[in-house]
Amino acid sequence: MTRSADSIMLRGVHTLALDAKGRLAVPSRYRAILQALASGELVITIDTEARCLLIYPLPEWEIIQEKITSLSSFNKAARRIQRLLVGHATDVEMDGSGRVLVPPPLRDYADLDKKVVLLGQGNKFELWSETLWEQTRDAYLDEADDAAQMTAELENLSL
Repeated sequence: MTRSADSIMLRGVHTLALDAKGRLAVPSRYRAILQALASGELVITIDTEARCLLIYPLPEWEIIQEKITSLSSFNKAARRIQRLLVGHATDVEMDGSGRVLVPPPLRDYADLDKKVVLLGQGNKFELWSETLWEQTRDAYLDEADDAAQMTAELENLSL
C-alpha cells in the first residue's frame, strides 16, 4: 500500500530506551499505523546533516529511494546522497512486541546508547541519542539569527 507523505502523521517526541540487544520499542500509538501502512516493515538509514537516524515505513521509503536513485550519478552531490542514504538503508521489521532491531553500524553512526529520543516528522521518525538531541534542540532554540534565516515560505506560515 503506497501512500503520499502527507497521508500519515508520525509526530511527537518520545524518550525511550534501547535494550541490551539494540532493540527499540516503537511507541504503542504508532504500532497499528505502521502495521496497516507497511505490515510492520521499516527502513532505517542515516541522516546526512545530523548524527541521527531516519526511520521510514517501507512504502514511504520506496518513494524517497525512487527519487534518490533517479538522480544523475554523474552529479557529485547526488552521488553523495545516493551512497549515504541508500547505502546505509537497512530493512527492519517490527516483532510481535512492537520492537525493531537497530543494527550496530547505524547505532554507532548516531552515537546511540541506552537513552534515545524518537522524533516524529510526519512521514518518518528521527532517532537521536538523548544527549545529542537535547544539545541540538537547545542550539535550535538559542539561534539568534532566526529572523534573518526565514525564507519567504516560512514568513507566510502562521502558527
